[in-house]
Amino acid sequence: MQRQYLLPTLNEQEYMILPESIGWYWDEPGHEVNRKVGTLNNFSIHFILSGSGFVEIDGKQYSLKRGDAFLYFPMQEQRYYSSKNNPWNIRWVHFYGSILNQFLSERGFYRFSLWNVQHVPTLEKAHEQLLLEAEENSFLHLSRLSTLTYTFLMEFITNVVPRRSDRRLELNDRIQVLLPIMQSKACDPFELDYWAEQAGVSTYYFCRLFKRATQMTPMEFITLCRLQKSKQLLLDNKELTIKEIAIKTGYPSISYFNKRFLEQESMTPTEYRQLYFHKKPN
Repeated sequence: MQRQYLLPTLNEQEYMILPESIGWYWDEPGHEVNRKVGTLNNFSIHFILSGSGFVEIDGKQYSLKRGDAFLYFPMQEQRYYSSKNNPWNIRWVHFYGSILNQFLSERGFYRFSLWNVQHVPTLEKAHEQLLLEAEENSFLHLSRLSTLTYTFLMEFITNVVPRRSDRRLELNDRIQVLLPIMQSKACDPFELDYWAEQAGVSTYYFCRLFKRATQMTPMEFITLCRLQKSKQLLLDNKELTIKEIAIKTGYPSISYFNKRFLEQESMTPTEYRQLYFHKKPN
């Protein structure tokens, strides 16, 4: 059975955090999610109330039960599924916000994917309040929706401990502290030597560390950031030509920009812009 509510993603808004979707699944033995790197550009938290399921991280399978939780950052590969014999009862929230990456990273939440909730009823109550607000009012009361999402996030932050403590945190730190900077400078010419120097390692080792921390190569990460920026410009700046957007996002060659955009979105930049505006009411 399912209770879930989907909300529109608002590109221009003043709130620190907003939900993209909220849900609760139970008695769903077929519940399975398999998202490739770069598929989903928001954060998500899932926590298990009963039953069991599995998460796969770096090719390893981890069993989950009541009190276990997992947190994904944007663009991460995601692979999780319910036990068929003992289906999990799981609640979840997908959320976004411009400063959340820094907010969560500074508190060390990029270091682990798996967590243990110390007091499940508290987190469950915060989640239920958020789900009810979405079901009853959708996004009509954004301030309340944002407040309840923030409340849920803070309940999670203050109520969990890492389930794993054997990861090489200091090596991941070198990459994670660079990610927001790399994202902000993604449209500049990419120089691998420069970023390896910022991490204090060789270019070869930097690529290895980056792949392990993000499941992407440095250039794949830069490409995703550039394309995400280009999508925003396509929709928010109708006066800009495709060529101007290509240049602004680090692609002097419009043909190469079109090629990369098509590979990622399965449509050209022009088609993407037209598709969005054709959906807008007159």
